[in-house]
Parts: sequence; structure tokens; C-alpha cells
Amino acid sequence: MRNLEKIENEIKQLPPQDLTVFRAWFEKFDSEHWDRQFEIDAGSGKLDNLAKNAIKDFKSGKFKKI
Repeated sequence: MRNLEKIENEIKQLPPQDLTVFRAWFEKFDSEHWDRQFEIDAGSGKLDNLAKNAIKDFKSGKFKKI
């Protein structure tokens, strides 16, 4: 946990311009990580039950138009 606390403290000390750059970098980093994890989960079948339930609900009329 010391590393995480150190990182948190360093982020708190960033000047506004650097914080803006960090936020943009982290948003991209986090998004790419999420995409990779989603692909892994989808490829492994981890999301199959969710998809089956969604299709079942759709076919039975349990949905809202958006």
C-alpha cells in the first residue's frame, strides 16, 4: 500500500496543467485496460449468460426503446 499512498500524494501535488495531462493519460489507459478485459471476458464465455438473458428478455418483450 505504500506505493499507492505515494502515488496518491504525488498526484495531489501536481500543478493544474499537469493534473489535466495526467487525467487525459489515465482516462486513455483505463479505457484501454477495460477494453482488453472485456475482450478477454467475452472470449472466455464469461459474458454468455448475460447475453442469453438479454436476448431472452428482448424476445419476451422486456425492454425499453432508447
